[in-house]
Amino acid sequence: MTDLPDDVAQLKAMLLQLQAKERAQAEEIAELKTTVQLLIEQLNLSKSKRFSSQSEKVAKGTFNEAEQQHALPKVNKTKAKTGRKPLPEALEREVYQHELSAPCCECCQTPLHECGKEVSEELKIIPQKVSVIRHERTKYTCRQCEKTQVSNKVITAPKPASMLPKSMGSAETFAAIVTAKYVDALPLYRQVDILNRSGIEISRGTLANWCVQLGDKVQIIIDAMKAKLLNEKLICADETTVQVLREEDRQAETKSYMWVYRSGEFAENPAVIYDYQPSRAAACVKDFLTGYSGYLLTDGYSAYNTLEQVTQAACMAHARRKFTDAQKATPSKKAGKPEKALSYIAKLYGIEKQAKNLTSQARQQLRKQQAEPILNEFYDWLNSQHVLPKGALGKAISYTLNQWPKLLTYLEDGDISIDNNVTERDIRPFTTGRKNWMFSTSVGGAKASANLYSLVMTCRANDLNPYYYFRHLFTELPKRAPLDDMTDLLPWNVDLGEAE
Repeated sequence: MTDLPDDVAQLKAMLLQLQAKERAQAEEIAELKTTVQLLIEQLNLSKSKRFSSQSEKVAKGTFNEAEQQHALPKVNKTKAKTGRKPLPEALEREVYQHELSAPCCECCQTPLHECGKEVSEELKIIPQKVSVIRHERTKYTCRQCEKTQVSNKVITAPKPASMLPKSMGSAETFAAIVTAKYVDALPLYRQVDILNRSGIEISRGTLANWCVQLGDKVQIIIDAMKAKLLNEKLICADETTVQVLREEDRQAETKSYMWVYRSGEFAENPAVIYDYQPSRAAACVKDFLTGYSGYLLTDGYSAYNTLEQVTQAACMAHARRKFTDAQKATPSKKAGKPEKALSYIAKLYGIEKQAKNLTSQARQQLRKQQAEPILNEFYDWLNSQHVLPKGALGKAISYTLNQWPKLLTYLEDGDISIDNNVTERDIRPFTTGRKNWMFSTSVGGAKASANLYSLVMTCRANDLNPYYYFRHLFTELPKRAPLDDMTDLLPWNVDLGEAE
């Protein structure tokens, strides 16, 4: 301290220099603390996604349990019956009678009389029943022409129309192959092995060609489904990746996309359509939804914002997912801000549970009365928070506020869902199958898969057995001309009661 200058101006300059240095160090320390906090959040979230449950359900007691119970009416829950469920009555039954040869009492040897029957049932499964349909077509010729003409024409009785006339497959075979691959996610090479166990040798290439041709021939049904979908007031949309190996002017590892469009959750006859596209560009959705004017429910992807004459609705489940990630990124024994946000969203979903079986008008009225005040309170809470913008909670709040006008759209109409989970559920079978077959070899194969997945998921949405529907479709469609009315072949118009 003895070497300090006596000049006041120099002392002031040194003091200012020290203060500036301290401020720079404080800013650097604050920045390092922020970086450490963000890295800890990323580590916690990564560990949670890898090792913890992926459920987004809010655990009871995480935040203000009493308030939630007060907001939602009590429902008398009846205890679900446990134990073995009876086998379906529609199944064919083989009845075996079991009787004693000479029933008599062990103590007095008096003959016993019947006093009832004890009935038990066992399930019998035959892995795969394979048979052959033999077509014997009678030929006819004219005896008179044989005697008087130079040549004689032979007339053969026609064979029933087939989806693939030159193939050895029947409608039942095609239905079984398609159902196994697109419903049960069973790759074709495994189906080849199953057929081989029955002594039938059909190559994987043959099965693949069948699927491609069948997917191409049902395009007329997909077009009719699309026309119906574009006339509905609400369309839900989402997309996922798919890899196509042989695509013109593109490398094999380049990602393509499967876009999924479907009717709203409350639609009477829902349609689900898969649309293969080489990219995730806005032009893809514009091309599919050309001329559509109505509500569009999505996850907030910017490509959907380019559409005109469309009212956008956002998915509350995506907002909830962001706050769930924030909760996992900052684990704490005490309830905090992520739990507060999740409690608001839980109340909204509680109202949706009440409204599920109501009419559209009654559902809209209930939302206006109960959900709108909660949303207003939630919005005020979001705007009052001061958190790290780049942190998990900051990202969740920013995402929710950016999507807020779209998140409120479901209040306008009772037929709009609070989230887009119904579409995500329709994508899941495709992603499950993708883990098994991994990629499509050609663009034609990808488009065929899109068409067949469309029919599979539409059957599921309409509570229809896909195998029986495909069997009916592959039997009836070859009988129709391209300009014929196909309305009766649409999944929601087909009655398979007798077929099942």
